[in-house]
Amino acid sequence: MHQHHTSATALPAYRAGAAALMIAAGALIAAYGFEYIGGYEPCPLCLMERYAYYAGIPLLFLALVLVATERAGWAAVVFFLVALAFLANAGLGTYHAGAEWKFWPGPDTCGAVSRPLGGGSGSLLKELETIRVIRCDEAPWQFLGLSFAGWNVVASLLIVIATLQAAFSASARNTQRRMSEI
Repeated sequence: MHQHHTSATALPAYRAGAAALMIAAGALIAAYGFEYIGGYEPCPLCLMERYAYYAGIPLLFLALVLVATERAGWAAVVFFLVALAFLANAGLGTYHAGAEWKFWPGPDTCGAVSRPLGGGSGSLLKELETIRVIRCDEAPWQFLGLSFAGWNVVASLLIVIATLQAAFSASARNTQRRMSEI
């Protein structure tokens, strides 16, 4: 029996998963760029919104390896888990953006010091003059009416769409493969 072998990169699950991985990596690189090059310091909610990226990027890579090694069923599970993580992240970003727009209050603990107290050569009063509090309920930057939190929602939802497409494609491929074995 002759089987036609398709390159993994041509598979819909692989392509959708790779798109999700590129969006996730691009969003995280952009966040670090704004932080380290642009000087925008993240608030506590901003840092929490990165957790999905820290977990999602290696999981997306794993899912792509699973697709490429013809373990589509497991890949579908991983893609679905990543979709759930980024759906939750979109919710967190919506909460953050809503606090910035004053639709609801942000968390009481949402204020980060831009650099730690103590350890400096100057006096404490001198250090207090240079401290900046990074608030979660104030948007330091906007583009097309969206803040960093708002753009995180957009990126997270695009990742949800791509990972669900990858999950359903991988699941269909797994079902197709299992049916051909019968």
